[in-house]
Amino acid sequence: MKICLLSFYFKPDLCAGSFRNTALVEALQPLLGDDDHLDVITTMPNRYATFKVEAPEFEAYSSNIHIYRSEIPKHRSGFFDQINSFRVFYKSALRQVKDKNYDLVIASSSRLFTAFLGARVSIKTMATLYLDIRDLFRENILEVIENPFLSRPLNFMLKQVEHYTFSKADQINIVSEGFREYFEKYNTHLSFYPNGIDEVFLEEDFPNNIADRQGKIITYAGNIGEGQGLHKIIPKSAKALELDGYQFRVIGDGGARDQLENELNHLGTTNVELIKPVDREKLMQYYRETDYLFLHLNNYKAFNKVLPSKIFEYAATGKPILAGVGGYARSFLEQHVDGLLLFDPCDVENFTNSMKREILKANEWNRDYFCSCFARSKIMSRMAEEMLNRYRKEVNSK
Repeated sequence: MKICLLSFYFKPDLCAGSFRNTALVEALQPLLGDDDHLDVITTMPNRYATFKVEAPEFEAYSSNIHIYRSEIPKHRSGFFDQINSFRVFYKSALRQVKDKNYDLVIASSSRLFTAFLGARVSIKTMATLYLDIRDLFRENILEVIENPFLSRPLNFMLKQVEHYTFSKADQINIVSEGFREYFEKYNTHLSFYPNGIDEVFLEEDFPNNIADRQGKIITYAGNIGEGQGLHKIIPKSAKALELDGYQFRVIGDGGARDQLENELNHLGTTNVELIKPVDREKLMQYYRETDYLFLHLNNYKAFNKVLPSKIFEYAATGKPILAGVGGYARSFLEQHVDGLLLFDPCDVENFTNSMKREILKANEWNRDYFCSCFARSKIMSRMAEEMLNRYRKEVNSK
């Protein structure tokens, strides 16, 4: 069996897509036979403009797994430079598969067009198509673009791309149960394998002692984009909590970092430290030092369906989580994670008032069961086994 995995991000890049698809390859590896082969078609590390890491264009991951990385233009995760980056990846990927035949095409996609690429490759090679959908791109982008002269034609075009792409899939996996209704109209098998906790976090011992002292640290780590809406919540909140001794650390980069920095400067907020993306070893150190971990989504309707991958990483530390989320993410946290302070997205008053009367105490919760249920290796192993078993069953039935 010949398999093609399409992913815009892959190890050693730093992002949820990279961590997820690297784990998927690791789960597929022991399931491959001597006559099986897997090609991973991805990009050179590019998630953050301010974080550089080297990787070869071609890598023999193992004797029957090969990785092909394409160089793409530098970008700051803006709308138009992302379009250009995907255009370059799309053309490069088609060149990579030009003379190859595959039995199974897997496309892991958060921004729709990697899934569209997967549909194109599967049709070209007459292969079974498995889509791993990590976000609802059309809904998200239309909330960001408010100009109707842009949003209406864009919506029409994206609907056509969605219908073409999703109707070609033999199976669609969703990382959030909030997506299920969105995909039920397509005549395809739906599965739910969410993101999970990487082994490196399960092996780490994070102290959970909320210090009774001034200078408590609140840490956010991840993408700084319009989706996170940090510029709407952190500057004013930090200013309001300054006299209470709270210090904010924001670790990451993204298209809305300049907005965040400008708002901090405008308000004269001095208790927020902006830190460029770091490797996981350094991130572990920041997590050990912090008192609280901060999670936030912008107050867009589309985000009521998502389940942020950061939830799993944060929960594994045992640290208290301050979460400004709604919809499915909120219900998931309430059901599965203890040690929470929940507040309404973008509601500065709700958050700061909650912090002023915050009563979370160390060691009042235990997340061992959560960590056992949502270990990424377990989730991806089940996903890989079902994927291959379903494909082999279809082949045998023909």
